[in-house]
Amino acid sequence: MIKKYKLFINNKWVDAENGESFISNNPANGKPLAELALADKKDVDKAVAAARSASKDWSKTDGDYRAELMMRALGIMKKRHKELTHWEAEDTGKPISETMDVDIPYACRAMEYFSNLARQIRGSVIPLPGDDALCYETWEPYGVVGSIIPWNFPLHIATRTICPAISTGNTVILKASSQAPISCTLLGEIFLEAGYPPGVLNILSGSGSITGESMLVHPDIDLISFTGSTKIGRRCLKASAESNLKKVLLELGGKGPFIAEADCRLDQAVNSLIVGFCFMQGEVCCASTRAYIHSDIYDEFVDKLIRRCNGIKMGDIMDPSTQLGSLIDENQLNTVDGYVSRAVSDGANLLCGGERYTIPPCDKGFFYKPTVLEIKDNSLECVQEEIFGPVCTVMKYDCLEEALMLANDSVYGLGATIWSEDSRNLYKASKSFNAGIIWMNTNVMSKIEASYGGNKMSGVGREGGVVGIMEYLKCKNNVHYIGPEDNYYKFEN
Repeated sequence: MIKKYKLFINNKWVDAENGESFISNNPANGKPLAELALADKKDVDKAVAAARSASKDWSKTDGDYRAELMMRALGIMKKRHKELTHWEAEDTGKPISETMDVDIPYACRAMEYFSNLARQIRGSVIPLPGDDALCYETWEPYGVVGSIIPWNFPLHIATRTICPAISTGNTVILKASSQAPISCTLLGEIFLEAGYPPGVLNILSGSGSITGESMLVHPDIDLISFTGSTKIGRRCLKASAESNLKKVLLELGGKGPFIAEADCRLDQAVNSLIVGFCFMQGEVCCASTRAYIHSDIYDEFVDKLIRRCNGIKMGDIMDPSTQLGSLIDENQLNTVDGYVSRAVSDGANLLCGGERYTIPPCDKGFFYKPTVLEIKDNSLECVQEEIFGPVCTVMKYDCLEEALMLANDSVYGLGATIWSEDSRNLYKASKSFNAGIIWMNTNVMSKIEASYGGNKMSGVGREGGVVGIMEYLKCKNNVHYIGPEDNYYKFEN
């Protein structure tokens, strides 16, 4: 008997207005995990009404009180750590080692970090010419925040959004992806037990085309935070313009460049590239999927890369030794395989992988072998478009200027990586990369204490860190005239 979950609205578990539901399956083996209520426009309206009503009092609460509640939620989260680790692995198809080491610890850290940071929000006094007015700026919550998150890191990305939003006095409607909704739904139990007032956090499960779209156009949602595809990011901006000009935060796609200079620590660089495009099966926006390797080390680098990729362990995702899990569904598997097939047809040289992995127990899931494509043309589809799977292209270069030109030849600008032992070249590259995050002698390192976000088609705004928490506050300029009374208005009859 699978578990059944309702919608969490105004601190109550309620059925969807239409009475409909859907099943969330484990992509690694096809087994059903839970049945969830399927929200539509009416449910969005109810959730927004609850959040709007709660906002009146919640926005006026003391920062210490909000932090105390968040720390209570953190304590409950830690007690349920093992349970959440399992749900997250089974719902997304990723190895349990990743949910144990990354997803749940990052979610816990977001609760702790933002609850404490929210106590320290400060305004500023602005000196004005003439010394006849006191000008000070204050920061206030937007009101109602709609958070629409993807299926690759459900709990991590959810807490990266809702924790700064709630800690700064906003109320939230959280929409989990219909492909991996379970852990986000469990947040309702955690926040309810922690003692949050009704309406502060509301959680909906449903489709992007109905539930998500209803949130985008809703006139009583003041800010939308969306993580997902660039295509839907465009729709978020358009919907904002069509409704109430709500603020939009977008963390979108990527096609991360990876540069290995001739003097790099080669073994470490190879391993970091593998993590860069195989972590979470490559279903990561900031994945390093375009590798540019200096000609002096190219052959040795690629040889080590292929041998290590062929040795990656694929298998039972609940086995801590498994290194690569299942893609989210059959559609994503076919998408990845289609990109690889077309790349080979376009002239790319398939060095390893390039096919589905079906050795039991992986025969019932959507496992795809780590794939490396050798290319000579930077304009190929496999280089320019986000594949969202464990696929990386490799290309030879002769000088750093050439590598940086190739790296920036993309509509995306999320993460970029360079390996070198020359600090001057590291600095030069970091200045030259057009990306929101630059990794030097490391890769795909993201911590909640620092900002995360992209340039160009990779998004608008930032999540994480001080910069991220300020995205959920709006600035108010307050001007108090304190000069001579007879010096200001001089209208006479």
